Amino acid sequence: MQSRFPHGDGSELPREMIELAKRIAMLPEDFQTELEALHTQVVESARRRRRMLALVQEALSQLRLDIKYLMFDLDVTRKERDEFREQLEER
Repeated sequence: MQSRFPHGDGSELPREMIELAKRIAMLPEDFQTELEALHTQVVESARRRRRMLALVQEALSQLRLDIKYLMFDLDVTRKERDEFREQLEER
């Protein structure tokens, strides 16, 4: 039988989910079987959401960094443009 408890210390799941798994384990076997499947679905769903959130946060961090680089490039390009204009006006 597959364990309902997460691998490791359980920090990836809310405390309430772990407590629910412990309480399910204390139920009579016929109730356990029915609730284990539902609990497993909820656990997998929570893990998927956590992974998606991590991916979104990583993408946002990368986007912020990309924007900083673009703003820097834009600023340098504007300065270069202004310098070239001044050189052209001096001629």
